Amino acid sequence: MSGRGNIKTPTNQKLLTNVAVVRLKKCGNRFEIACYKNKVVNWRNKTEKDIDEVLQSHSVFSNVSKGQLAKKEDLKAAFGTEDALQCCLAILEKGDLQVSDKERQAASDSAFKEVSQMLASMVVNPETKRPIPPSVIDKALHEIHFALRPGRNAKQQALEVLPRLKETMNIERAKMRVRVSVTGKNIDARLKPLFTTIEVDNYDEAGLELVGLLEPGQFRGLEEMVKKETKGEGRVEILSLKDVNEGELEIA
Repeated sequence: MSGRGNIKTPTNQKLLTNVAVVRLKKCGNRFEIACYKNKVVNWRNKTEKDIDEVLQSHSVFSNVSKGQLAKKEDLKAAFGTEDALQCCLAILEKGDLQVSDKERQAASDSAFKEVSQMLASMVVNPETKRPIPPSVIDKALHEIHFALRPGRNAKQQALEVLPRLKETMNIERAKMRVRVSVTGKNIDARLKPLFTTIEVDNYDEAGLELVGLLEPGQFRGLEEMVKKETKGEGRVEILSLKDVNEGELEIA
């Protein structure tokens, strides 16, 4: 009678643990690859370029959890090649990342927090010019039943929900403080309307100098106008990205 040492795992099985599974159904078969957790997204957004940091194995499975490898003939039919790495890359690009309910909730909570922190970095109390704590923003987002939108980054979602927050909170987008220096005064009538507040309006033999507050969305238009009208000789300087008084002030 043979001992335990002679018992072997079937050659078509390869057991892996603590993996992130990417799954693709093609040609009637299911193909799965085993990846390291948190690396799939990094690969897809190109912050990770080393495939060996993404794949736990260069094998293609029919079922990762059971360690069942996909058949070579199935790979050939679905991907046109039996080369396991090429098949892995195709699955990594087009497959669905399988996550548990717990992981999905954790990712959702993290994305929600990222939006509230982004908003907190963008807005101020218009009366005091003080920033709003992220915790206050977070509470307000829950109260208006804000829901994350797939495919949108934190900044896009923050800008989209900001008008709704303004309906329930005394907030506004923080202004940028900008200095514009140009020779001549012939474009001042077009520049000034872009500012919400002009703090310095000085014209002398050196040219025109404007310092003021600007909505962040107006900055690119201002910069392009100055560059075009002065043939690149004008100058636009950002003095501060956010016109704000120090110290947070909570809004009830």
